[in-house]
Amino acid sequence: MRPNSLHAADIAHFVHQQTDLADHHEHGAVLMARGDGVHVFDTEGREYIEAMAGLWCASLGFSEKRLADAAYKQLLALPYYHTFFQKGHEPAVRLAEKLIELAPAGLTHVLFQCSGSEANDAAIKLIWYYNNQRGKPQKKKLIGRIRGYHGNTVATASLSGQPHMQADFDLPLGDRFLHVSNPNYYRFHQPGETELQFSARMAAELEALIEREGAETIAAFFAEPVQGGGGAITPPQGYFQAIQPILKKHDILFVADEVICGFGRTGNMWGCETYGITPDILTCAKQLTAAYQPLSATLISAPIHEALIQGSKKHGSFGHGFTYGGHPVACAVGLETLAIYAERDMVGHVQRVAPAFLNGLAAFRGHPLVGDVRGVGLIAGVELMADKATRTPFDPARKIGILVQQKCHEAGLVVRAIGDRIAFTPPLIITEAEIALMCRRFGQGLDAAWMAMREEASVPA
Repeated sequence: MRPNSLHAADIAHFVHQQTDLADHHEHGAVLMARGDGVHVFDTEGREYIEAMAGLWCASLGFSEKRLADAAYKQLLALPYYHTFFQKGHEPAVRLAEKLIELAPAGLTHVLFQCSGSEANDAAIKLIWYYNNQRGKPQKKKLIGRIRGYHGNTVATASLSGQPHMQADFDLPLGDRFLHVSNPNYYRFHQPGETELQFSARMAAELEALIEREGAETIAAFFAEPVQGGGGAITPPQGYFQAIQPILKKHDILFVADEVICGFGRTGNMWGCETYGITPDILTCAKQLTAAYQPLSATLISAPIHEALIQGSKKHGSFGHGFTYGGHPVACAVGLETLAIYAERDMVGHVQRVAPAFLNGLAAFRGHPLVGDVRGVGLIAGVELMADKATRTPFDPARKIGILVQQKCHEAGLVVRAIGDRIAFTPPLIITEAEIALMCRRFGQGLDAAWMAMREEASVPA
């Protein structure tokens, strides 16, 4: 590596997120230089199909000129203004209006932030504020799920069920943040247990937790329609239908984290629509601007908004906000993104290409490394398994998922290993021909990983 190269500077000065920093210090990173459609190119000129849409978010690919033009036009007109102190601007107003028009029934108002983490962090604050205003100050505990992912702030990392994000950060896990099981049916169902029976067991576990802690202390349940950061885990049949009545009975809010699922990813505008969820709060980000600008939104119901008004009367103002929340350039790009989704019928496109995507990946169930494949729309997870018959996973120390990810990279395919699950969320614009190429490259990566494992096993210790 040249001493003054970009890669050397990267190692010397830049801390990468969610990264094996020891490995990065030794070997450096892959640095991307440009994108075109569903393809990205690194600084060495190598081409890849970006089967993760960056991080679940580049829904319109990497070369949508209309979004660049929308940003440029807004930069010339009003490059920045805040939304504090009864100030605002048209892009934020129009985007809030459009989001409520598209939102699940019952959601009436919008708060803007820059990231999904901030959107969920804001939701947590609003939930606690809401219960204080309605005279239930003890109702503060939040329930997440093992392998759930809701962000990287102190609060959202505590809510998430991701042990590697909590180790040595001294997060306030115990008192206000509770967790129930990961609803991965394939991995955790009991012998002979159907999906409906598994869902009923998950619901019984939730109710037992509520009764043990006391419903008067529990404020909200957070769930992604599809667990993204957990490995693209789709819910088992009947899961949310079993969960929601329990929450209603105990006066517990349902927060739908649509940061990954929103805007067509599951084959509907919202994952809530796909799985019959009626949320009290909905958070979204990522595909809201197709990742061309950092922007997130927290959508709330009328009762929660009314509590904000009452609290503002009590304290003289609503004491919450972010300097760049509702940034005019980001909102302008968001508006143009939603316009493109409508004009190009992106939800319909996802529905049309999803069979090729899901069937193409399902064909790998017979591969020696693959235990299970599940997905919906254009999100799927491939679970690697040491012994399919007994559903025995690989020893985590072997890092088989990382091996597959590396071999896919060598084949020109960007995927993400989440433990030993390989996640796929390609740009929504992907075509059937590009899906076929994606699957061919995935097969090459799987075969190369399998061959490397066999060669390793044949070498005497």
